[in-house]
Amino acid sequence: MDIWIVIVIIAVLCIIGLIATLMVIKQEENRMKQYEEEGDTAENALKRSLEYESKSISSNVKSLSWIYIVAIVLSLIAFALYMYFR
Repeated sequence: MDIWIVIVIIAVLCIIGLIATLMVIKQEENRMKQYEEEGDTAENALKRSLEYESKSISSNVKSLSWIYIVAIVLSLIAFALYMYFR
């Protein structure tokens, strides 16, 4: 197994992780646009703040954690295969 194959595999995994991260960010941006369209009052701001603290952060952190865990594990597997077949 050539080192360049491993580098390409890891690079592809990083790009996939980046795209997935951008999708999570885009989802949050869409949510913010929706809030802006609904209007901004003190009650809405408080409601959004509480919702963000309770739901949004936990779901985004879970999603991003899984994205990075999978990318790191697959990268380590690719590296281990390279070391094994070297």
